[in-house]
Amino acid sequence: MSIEYVYNTSFSLDNENKVSKWLKKAVETEGFSVGEVVYAFFNDNDLKELNIKHLNHDFFTDVISFNDSKNDVLSGNIAISVDRVKENSIKFKTSFNDEMMRVMVHGLLHFMGYDDSSDEETLLMRNKEDDNLKMFHVEQ
Repeated sequence: MSIEYVYNTSFSLDNENKVSKWLKKAVETEGFSVGEVVYAFFNDNDLKELNIKHLNHDFFTDVISFNDSKNDVLSGNIAISVDRVKENSIKFKTSFNDEMMRVMVHGLLHFMGYDDSSDEETLLMRNKEDDNLKMFHVEQ
């Protein structure tokens, strides 16, 4: 059971232990447990290359989830564009840290079976993200 972080940019999390505890709690709240999860942080162009290579999507994105979960044990890789998170924090008028936490839990929600391919699914996912962000702030 572990959450690991790989930095391919100058960005790094301020407190990996606090973030990991929060992510594990978010997973447990949904009735799942953490297996092996790796977060990898990239710049826009590198994440776009992954998007093209693995999903045939020729566009920038903030997060890509590679799900290797088995039953209720979540495992996989979550790739995040730090550049895109910065831009989205400005676009959505939120802090960079909140947007990063949102994207990190978003990747795990995909592992739990949540999707965002319809407006209804996107709304449910956004509500789950919001609930988890509130939990993160309460714990600080």
